[in-house]
Amino acid sequence: MAYNFQNMDEASPASLTDLCLTYVSQNLECFCMKHADGSLCFRDAVLFPQELADQLLAKMAVEGLLNDSTVGVFRNCEYLRLRRAYIRTARISAEAFQRALCPHRLLELDAARVNADLTISDILQGLATNKHCQESLQRLVLTGLTMSSLEEPSRHRFSSLQALRSLSLANVDFYDSGLADLCSLPRLESLDLSNTSVTNLSPLLGLRERLRSLTLHQLKRLEMSTAQLLGVIGQLDVLQHLDISDDKQFTSDVARQLLGQPGILPALVSLDVSGRKQVTDAAVKAFVEERPGMTFVGLLATDAGFSDFLSGEGSLKVTGEANETQICEALRRYSEREGFVREALFHLFSLTHVMEKPRPDILKLVVLGMKNHPATLNVQLAASACVFNLTKQDLAAGMPVRLLGTVTQLLLEAMKTFPNHQQLQKNCLLSLCSDRILQEVPFNRFEAAKLVMQWLCNHEDQNMQRMAVAIISILAAKLSTEQTAQLGAELFIVKQLLHIVRQKATQGVVDATLKFTLSALWNLTDESPTTCRHFIENQGLDLFIKVLESFPSESSIQQKVLGLLNNIAEVGELHVELMVQGFLDHIRSLLHSPEVEVSYFAAGILAHLTSRGEEAWTLSPSLRSSLLEQLHSAILKWLTPECEMVAYRSFNPFFPLLECFHTPGVQLWAAWAMQHVCSKNASRYCSMLLEEGGLQQLEQVQTHPQTHGDVKRLAESILESLHRHRARTGQPAHTHTCRRPPPQPHHRENEAP
Repeated sequence: MAYNFQNMDEASPASLTDLCLTYVSQNLECFCMKHADGSLCFRDAVLFPQELADQLLAKMAVEGLLNDSTVGVFRNCEYLRLRRAYIRTARISAEAFQRALCPHRLLELDAARVNADLTISDILQGLATNKHCQESLQRLVLTGLTMSSLEEPSRHRFSSLQALRSLSLANVDFYDSGLADLCSLPRLESLDLSNTSVTNLSPLLGLRERLRSLTLHQLKRLEMSTAQLLGVIGQLDVLQHLDISDDKQFTSDVARQLLGQPGILPALVSLDVSGRKQVTDAAVKAFVEERPGMTFVGLLATDAGFSDFLSGEGSLKVTGEANETQICEALRRYSEREGFVREALFHLFSLTHVMEKPRPDILKLVVLGMKNHPATLNVQLAASACVFNLTKQDLAAGMPVRLLGTVTQLLLEAMKTFPNHQQLQKNCLLSLCSDRILQEVPFNRFEAAKLVMQWLCNHEDQNMQRMAVAIISILAAKLSTEQTAQLGAELFIVKQLLHIVRQKATQGVVDATLKFTLSALWNLTDESPTTCRHFIENQGLDLFIKVLESFPSESSIQQKVLGLLNNIAEVGELHVELMVQGFLDHIRSLLHSPEVEVSYFAAGILAHLTSRGEEAWTLSPSLRSSLLEQLHSAILKWLTPECEMVAYRSFNPFFPLLECFHTPGVQLWAAWAMQHVCSKNASRYCSMLLEEGGLQQLEQVQTHPQTHGDVKRLAESILESLHRHRARTGQPAHTHTCRRPPPQPHHRENEAP
């Protein structure tokens, strides 16, 4: 029944139906009003097609949005008619379940792993309130539920569900006393008693003429001998599927004896003996050949499955560990069985070492295991290692973006769940450190940046440190201004990044770690006065002067240092911290650097510091005049760079600089910066400039009587670019500077974790 939204084709766009259901479920309160009890109901009487009502309920459950309030919309059976109710893992009370779902004439109900407050007794009691539902329900999944509360033992029986054909009680404390009641159901064809407390299966003989599917995975308390067990199973004449697998590796020889018993279960088409001892290829082959209609054999964690006959490549599907086909079949069939998922992932990891082509089909199976077992360390550890192998280097480029987004979010959940497990954290960082993932894939980048930053503060591993700061530097450039400010406002983050810079400066080492750390600080101080203040308060300015002195010939280091100091210079209240003769001597020296990228950022610092007028200048007036002259002169000497030096998200902080008519050097720097990016990426920056009212600002500069000729020429050039852009796009003229380093490639570890 299930609405397995995660199994949709991630290579294709989401369907319109799925997008609409997602929007409605995530914005339900916009369409609803509240009853006195807090439950929601639609404002307008909207008649949903029955299939869409089922899908909306399932979507709400999958997205974790189904609760006592939201499930209220399904109380109206006239407009939202449910037939297949999927409420897995939902958090709803017995009362909400009874009022919202039980009035419907359900064919199927999947309530696996709902919250502990909703017991099996509650569900049976709720269903008993609707005679029509009792008569119509054909499939019931109660996996992982509690039979009844201690205060109120169960008074309701399954035998009231006379139409029931399929029932799952896997992982339920279900005892012998209830089995006889079950076996009186007149239409029951499929039964799952996995990991229950049943000790005697003799009542199953009451189903001997109709039971077609029997799942007995890990029956931990069975007290029957092998002969007694086979004596019961052997009489189930129409049985087609039998699962007696066990992932706890019990020593019972039931599988060996079953395989060696001629003529038993002649109708069988599917047999699972995974995890059982004393299973051989020869015995399995003989058993299958005696039943030519067989389509599946489960052999994971046995000694069998290594012959060509059992390869799983043909019509006979096989779970096992002998080859990729068997392992993938195991991940597909056993996605909810923790032990088997762990076993299959362990064997998959060794295969993924040598994969040379993208395999989204396999990655989807790994994702399924991660989703179903988020709190199981061994599953997450093996899965994260497989994810790295499946997405490393160029393999990520061949993976669908939606699939990568899902797996990345699962990696973040694993990092959050197991913060102190070093190998798991390492696996996740290795996978995250991918240009494709960091630049193109949708996931919660703010959460990722916080998690990686927390890891960085708690570990000193040099290789992993390099990757962590690389990830942070790129993520910070992708965050919104508000998120960047929020992240940078955490004092421990700035302290840790400055600590890394201090280490490298002391060692005199220029490496990728230093460069990425400087980029991260550059991005985090962008439009964040609080982060800038943290930087100053933690002796960041002195440290960065030391960096400039330590690496006088490293233009890439100088560019990053000066880019961050531009952000500091934008904060007016911190100007006094920068009014230091020694500091300004360094900046003046770099203003005359032959590297345009270095001179540009040095000029930006001087432009901001001199823009507030003579009254805000605390050093000698002659120094200010000299710096302004040198600023103007240096800008006129710049050659146009071949590529875009810097990325901006807003031109707003440039506009006050354009109004400094008494300091044309300041205006000239702002105009040069705007003209540079507009000429390199007109579609982005001309559009941004128009949206932010830049056309009017530039026209004012162009016509103002005090505008210097050099500034006027640049303003005219930008205006021409804007007019061409408007002519091409038809964009109207509408009546943050976020300086960011351009995206940088970074390296990934080539070795598997």
